[in-house]
This record gives sequence, C-alpha cells and structure tokens, in this order.
Amino acid sequence: MDHSGMDHGGHGDMDMGPKCSMNMLFTWSSENLCIVFRQWHVTGTFSLIVSLFAIVLLAAGYEAIREVSRRYEQSHEARMSAFSSGSSSEDAQLNESRSLLVVGRDSKATAERKGVIIKGALYAVQVFYSFFIMLLFMTYNGWVMLAVAVGAFVGYITFGRNLSSAKSVACH
Repeated sequence: MDHSGMDHGGHGDMDMGPKCSMNMLFTWSSENLCIVFRQWHVTGTFSLIVSLFAIVLLAAGYEAIREVSRRYEQSHEARMSAFSSGSSSEDAQLNESRSLLVVGRDSKATAERKGVIIKGALYAVQVFYSFFIMLLFMTYNGWVMLAVAVGAFVGYITFGRNLSSAKSVACH
C-alpha cells in the first residue's frame, strides 16, 4: 500500500528553520553556512562579512583572556612573595607592611586558596574559549578559517607582543 499521498497530521512540509550545510571537506562556499549554531546562519554577503568580523574579534579575544590570566598570575605571585619573611628586622617590617597593603586581613593560606580558585576559573574560561574557536575552525569553511587566523594575528599584536611567538598551538 502506497502511503506517500497521505497527510500525516500536516508535519510533512513544516518549516524547520534555516537549512545548514554540514561540510566535512574544505570549502569556500557560504551557501547555507551556519556557524556553530543554527541561529548564526549566513544568508548573504553582508552577513558573511559581519560574521567574519565577529570571528576575528572572538579569536583576538582569546589572546585577551590569556593576557588577563598572565597578569593575574603575576599579581598573585607578588602577593604571595609579600608574605615571605626577611632575615633582618627591617626586612620583616617592610614585608609585614607590604603584606597588609597587598592582602589586607587575609592569611597567606586564604590568599593562596583564593588565588588557586581564580586561576582555575580563568583556566576553565580559556579551555572553553579555545574549544569554541576550534568549533569555528571545524566548519571547514576557508573564510571562517582565515578569520580565525586573522583574529589570532590581531590578538597577538594587541595582547601578546611581549611574548615569544613560539607558543604551542593546541586546543587549550
């Protein structure tokens, strides 16, 4: 019995939103391109340009997060070194006054615990961010891949220029 002509409750022609192409091979096509989410759908040249600009900003933002993490680690190291005691009484007084200025009423253990939690949170943000950038790259779209690379360039020039460019390139 042929059921092709039967109406099954009107579900046959439902509009399911934008059609997204899922490429598993490299392409330059932006037709039906959805970037990570179905809602981030490229519908024409203008939306492609806006999307590529957003991707450049996102990729550059990753370097900003890394810079925030580096700066926090440096300030945390300075706070922890303020707790170390000097050998002379003058050094001890200087360290004591520095520790009160830097840490306030926190004990060294409390400041260290707080630092570990904040550094862990910053690391988690970096990992999440890096995997999101990986998902962008895995659209296998040449334009998106170039935008990620340009964003990495812009981020390095803006936030990482005092660092070695021989960083490991990994998901995190």
